[in-house]
Amino acid sequence: MSTPVTPGSPPTTPRSPNARPPIRVLLADDHTLVRRGVRLILDGEPDLTVVAEAGDGAEAVARARETDVDLAVLDVAMPRMTGLQAARELSRRLPALHILILTMYDNEEYFFEALRAGASGYVLKSVADRDLVEACRAAVRDEPFIYPGAERALVRSYLERLHRGDGLPERAITEREEEILKLVAEGHTSKEIGELLFISAKTVERHRANLLQKLGMRDRLELTRYAIRAGLIEA
Repeated sequence: MSTPVTPGSPPTTPRSPNARPPIRVLLADDHTLVRRGVRLILDGEPDLTVVAEAGDGAEAVARARETDVDLAVLDVAMPRMTGLQAARELSRRLPALHILILTMYDNEEYFFEALRAGASGYVLKSVADRDLVEACRAAVRDEPFIYPGAERALVRSYLERLHRGDGLPERAITEREEEILKLVAEGHTSKEIGELLFISAKTVERHRANLLQKLGMRDRLELTRYAIRAGLIEA
């Protein structure tokens, strides 16, 4: 016996069995206006939705651990913990999480460092309206994304290194030294840095001395200038 249809009632459209829930995105940038603009881009796509935001790298790590997210989009230069530092921490704690770096720096060293940190893509803010959506989709498919203008230069540079037997560029300082360098450049005392990183002030001083020796520098001012050039803090 057929089910009667009420005259004038709309037909029921069954949900497609292939329909997938949107990709859940964590967005981290210390500039509220930038986050707002990027969120408008991502939320405008049917398969992407921003479910969490953070204003620095440490907050991004915390939000990723407490929220179900598929993809973290991280700015490079943020307070307390940079996007690269956050990417390394997230890769260790949440290995299934996909990561994209969003940056104003068109810099080869940052690109390779982003790959080391566990990111699968590197998108310039200047062309985010063009590239970011596709980069998000590629990242979740476990496909690398390189902003188009960099591909030829990066491949050429990498092949030149291989020809010289150099391989990928080495890190100048350790991850711990980078954390301390950033906090020193932001003006924190050794005691404050120790409390933030759960180490003693003496250990902080030892790392600081190692930094000065490794980088051939004399004082906090020179360390701060280096941190700005390295994208750890903004000028």
